[in-house]
Amino acid sequence: RRPLPRKPSPPPFCRASTAATPLPPAWPTAAAPSPRTCPASSPTSWPQATSCVLTAGCNHAIEIMMAVLASPGANVLLPRPGYPTYEARAALCGLEFRHFDLVPEKGWEVDLDGVEALADENTVAMVIVNPNNPCGSVYSYDHLAKIAETARKLGVLVISDEVYGHCVFGSKPFVPMGVFGETAPVVTLGGISKRWMVPGWRLGWIAASDPKGVIRDKKVIQSIISYCGISVDPVTFVQGAIPQIIANTDEAFFENAMNVMREAAEICYQKLNDIDCITCPHKPEGSMVVMVKLDLSCLDGIDDDVDFCTKVAREESVVICPGSGLGMKDWLRITFAVDRPLLEDGLERVKSFCKRHGKAKEVK
Repeated sequence: RRPLPRKPSPPPFCRASTAATPLPPAWPTAAAPSPRTCPASSPTSWPQATSCVLTAGCNHAIEIMMAVLASPGANVLLPRPGYPTYEARAALCGLEFRHFDLVPEKGWEVDLDGVEALADENTVAMVIVNPNNPCGSVYSYDHLAKIAETARKLGVLVISDEVYGHCVFGSKPFVPMGVFGETAPVVTLGGISKRWMVPGWRLGWIAASDPKGVIRDKKVIQSIISYCGISVDPVTFVQGAIPQIIANTDEAFFENAMNVMREAAEICYQKLNDIDCITCPHKPEGSMVVMVKLDLSCLDGIDDDVDFCTKVAREESVVICPGSGLGMKDWLRITFAVDRPLLEDGLERVKSFCKRHGKAKEVK
């Protein structure tokens, strides 16, 4: 079979990068000014942000937080499945990480009992990703409130990765974790790459919702600012374009993007349900990906999820992320952020592969 063609980059949604001239001086990378300083700040997304630090993308924000929290004996709680950069950055900084489970039968909600069992006096933070990568789930207000209450009880910081913030298309609205800052201190990580669909524009942020001054008193914000002093800054021309990006992107752009993602998620979910050896426990409601369970008992000559993905790539020219890389053996992460014809063709190829490698059914 011929390889699937690469999806072209999305067309520019505005000409802010070239129109923003003359460029202003680079924004300071740390500030606690008016809400307009940070692109994450708006009445609907950051009602109680108290500090904001700009970063060179959301991955840079992860790097900063893991480095700042690393101290002898400290540990951080990470979700499983999760985003591997957290593990990599924690390990690089010598910060111990422990995994709590997300429960697929409950829409990939956090196993809060498991969180409490993992935490000890050296636990400094727990990480959540909402909307979730790699599960495609969106947490309800009630579940986020329970997460905040658990963090308060344990005396830990909540790091909320919201790089897919507002990228929702199911029945649940996006609720920023920052609204629970009164219950427990929250640090939100975000970026423009997903909502504006400009992955090469490396601008992100770390925004603190800490009305009680807990993390301020612990010098966390000051440590973040100090780390930024020896780290990279966001690209200057992107900083210069941000005011126009925010001002000139009308709501129709976001509505159209979510309509496209909603349709793609529906196609992906229906196609996956038509493949015998794959189970999708939860219909994606946000982000651009979904986790599915691989039933090896239906397949012949497939050892595990890595073997499955390797052979699908070789035989069908379809690339799938094995769940083992995300802490979930014999699961798969599938993205639906591709054009409809490519998505349908790719999933049909996966179906053909599964049929070809399926075990013969016994005739009774």
